[in-house]
Amino acid sequence: GYQRRVPGRLHRLTSLTAMLLQRLPFFRLSRRLFSSSSTSAAAKASSAVSEEGPLTETVRDFLPPNEFYDYLTSKDINFYTGVPDSLLKDFCSYVQDHSKNHIIAANEGAAVSIAAGYHLATKKFPLVYLQNSGLGNLVNPLLSLADRRVYSVPMLLMIGWRGEPGKKDEPQHLVQGRVMGGMLTEMGVNFEVLPDFIEGARNAVDSAIHYMQTRQSPYALIVRRQCFTPYKLINAVKTSFPLNREQALRVVVDHLGKHDLTVATTGFASRELYELREERNEDHGRDFLCVGSMGHASAIALGIAVAKPSRQVWCLDGDGALLMHMGTLSTIGHCNAENLKHIVFNNGAHDSVGGQGTAALHMDLGKVAAGSGYRTTIIAETEEQIKQGVKELRHARGPAFLEIKVNRGARKNLGRPKTSPVENKTQFMRFCEA
Repeated sequence: GYQRRVPGRLHRLTSLTAMLLQRLPFFRLSRRLFSSSSTSAAAKASSAVSEEGPLTETVRDFLPPNEFYDYLTSKDINFYTGVPDSLLKDFCSYVQDHSKNHIIAANEGAAVSIAAGYHLATKKFPLVYLQNSGLGNLVNPLLSLADRRVYSVPMLLMIGWRGEPGKKDEPQHLVQGRVMGGMLTEMGVNFEVLPDFIEGARNAVDSAIHYMQTRQSPYALIVRRQCFTPYKLINAVKTSFPLNREQALRVVVDHLGKHDLTVATTGFASRELYELREERNEDHGRDFLCVGSMGHASAIALGIAVAKPSRQVWCLDGDGALLMHMGTLSTIGHCNAENLKHIVFNNGAHDSVGGQGTAALHMDLGKVAAGSGYRTTIIAETEEQIKQGVKELRHARGPAFLEIKVNRGARKNLGRPKTSPVENKTQFMRFCEA
């Protein structure tokens, strides 16, 4: 059944613990409980196991995406929308390959709104998937649209639990993971952890459906790391541009000035920029690396550009991040920041969370930027075009925009920044003052 509600303050303190404990009887540990202190005891235990069969209850289970998808379909849940997440990538990839009712939204708030529209038109329960870092984007439509005290729109939320307590993760995810349960509780969203075996998952879905039917409001399933068995996306974005993102990034960095300030978007781009600086033994202080806050790199760059009008400020963005908060383009154009240069690496995919597609390769981003008030817009694909584009942006009166079309994919040995976010901030602020 669904989680019993308790007073808000107490629940904020215990919600994450409750999420871990509520399904404890079904969680299978892979640890064997044999003692090696006595050879005879071990032999006796081994004999008992062979007579009674293997201890299957101690074997770690994983949830097959196809079986979970099929059960949702059998319950008439067959409309999907959301923003891809690395913890959900196996299930989301299966949905993308097999569902005819699937919309990858620009941001999580839009996904909730799309789901609400679908329910209004069909009376069916839609499924909205997201990483827990996307909770901030969906707060407004969840509370002012879907909440049972407003329009009372039921939908099934499927939330990837990055930053789960006790699991190694990046600082921004640890923050999100710690507050997620409290946020859901304060918003009145009942939730439970999705079991990693099909019988338990079916029970969880049944509980969710019963709740949505009786309460006519959203219900959430929390997905832990490695819940699903692996599934490789078949209908992946395929392109044949001359360069990938890291190769194009090298060309861009080659033509930046030694006093320029750079803001890099979250995901692979920041990690590749960090390793490039390491390789060249260059100062990391010139780069502000967004480890989170997807879609906000251009707004951060605008704030810097306004405060430092004598410095060139470069925003290194991604297509998924640009689309997530594309309204910032109009703000940049209206603010008339002459020293802001905006570069978007467009591979048409959410590359760092599974490779599911975006709409960016089907759009003319340059015209969108021009219509938003950017004075210069350029499109590049080849190394020579990128060189010329960066040079033109450097001498152009901003805001100026360069779209670089690249292939998706990253090195398997791509590392992560060795400095903490606070250290990065401190180094960058010091470089700004230089």
